[in-house]
Amino acid sequence: MLERSQARRFYDRFGAKQDWQIYEHRPIQRLIQAGRFEQANNVFEFGCGTGSLGLELLSHHLPKGACYRGVDISATMVSLAQRKLSSFGDRADVQQIEGEMRIDSADNTWDRVVCCYVLDLLSETDIRQLLLEACRVLKTEGLLCLVSFTHGITPVSRGVEKIWSAVFRRRPSLVGGCRPLALRALLETEGANWKITSDEVLSSFGVASEVLVAQPVKPTS
Repeated sequence: MLERSQARRFYDRFGAKQDWQIYEHRPIQRLIQAGRFEQANNVFEFGCGTGSLGLELLSHHLPKGACYRGVDISATMVSLAQRKLSSFGDRADVQQIEGEMRIDSADNTWDRVVCCYVLDLLSETDIRQLLLEACRVLKTEGLLCLVSFTHGITPVSRGVEKIWSAVFRRRPSLVGGCRPLALRALLETEGANWKITSDEVLSSFGVASEVLVAQPVKPTS
């Protein structure tokens, strides 16, 4: 795993090249469909990168007047996202965080919490903490919307996974600290907190991605 300071330095250097990751396009489009963003009045994105998803949602999918907030550990990414979303005024808010697994919002605040290609950077402890935070801040009818690198489902994607995993074990920084995850298994370990409503694995340009949407299960009083 990359330490938080290492991840920050990597993505500060990576910058706008994040938008060149063409294998992410199809899974993220599928997430937009499955996440029913046209019904969301506000969206929180943890790890917003250059702001491309925020731009897509605000431009084409969210209702008029809906708000978006994105956070990221990288100052470079935050700067890029702020410029990209500046035309939306106070409907779009992008902030830098230090890497803490905490969402600075009250309980039951957000219609959607989104994480695209971020959990695969985090330790299991950080993933667990972030999922707890997402459950806390989502409204009862809200949705957690996730995309992650995952295990291959075709001969090509299994080959890519094998190479990727070997590089990750030897030098994680060469693959941005990312490794394949099984999102369903992660959420099922927190089974009391989530009801999975959609789960699909797609292979794009030889890279397998899992697209998962889940609803929080709130404790009854």
